[in-house]
Amino acid sequence: MSGAALERSVALRPAWRLVLERERRVTAAALLLVAAGAWAYLLAGAGMPEMGGMDPDMVMAPAPWSPAYAAAIFAMWWVMMAAMMLPSAAPAILLFDLVSRRAAAGTGAATLSFASGYLLVWGGFSLIAAMLHWALDQSGLLTMAMASASPALGGGILIAAGLWQLTPVKRACLTRCQAPIQFLAHRWRTGPLGAVRMGLEHGIYCLGCCWVMMGLLFYGGIMNPAWIGGLALYVLLEKSVPAGHRITKAAGIALILAGGAALLATI
Repeated sequence: MSGAALERSVALRPAWRLVLERERRVTAAALLLVAAGAWAYLLAGAGMPEMGGMDPDMVMAPAPWSPAYAAAIFAMWWVMMAAMMLPSAAPAILLFDLVSRRAAAGTGAATLSFASGYLLVWGGFSLIAAMLHWALDQSGLLTMAMASASPALGGGILIAAGLWQLTPVKRACLTRCQAPIQFLAHRWRTGPLGAVRMGLEHGIYCLGCCWVMMGLLFYGGIMNPAWIGGLALYVLLEKSVPAGHRITKAAGIALILAGGAALLATI
């Protein structure tokens, strides 16, 4: 499918009417349920032990990780990524659903394959994040709230996230995330495996856009709902509003300044 043909197909009707189609209402409702379920899981504690009356800023004592605990940490990260990233990925998923149904009389199975490919990318990221989580935990660098217990580490995380916001790779990935029509037009593939591959490719662009920002969870607290929600809202705004690139630059500069201030405070 050519880019021009896809854009003409989508432009035939206003975007708000596309969302009202029955099939797209079903797909949108399914995405909403998945995201809501992920948020409910996180707000319920993601299967982690209750802190009770313990100080959340108290440094965690390194503890052995059983296979069950490691699996729970991995699941927590993956569900958290789904909760944070699915809202910003919804335009691409809904657009894929529309095009696949019109172009090939497809069913929701193709859309499920696309979304599964997208989430698989964040599953891979979650595995790496869980391994880093283990390393920081064993080094005594996490508090009871699973936030950085080291001002130097926290400052370094802030600066790293800020610098990534200003890189050409970040800009290139964000540009592709902001233009799902162009992505689908140039990367379209047929069949179930084609849908999975497209989802993987779109997920890789989103990962390139946001992976360092997800590291900020180690700064603000992995189980801090306000911090998780704030990052999710930032990602959604960055990808959705016309001034997304300006938001990226402003956030990058602010993070670098905040990280610099944190490091100076340790001197």
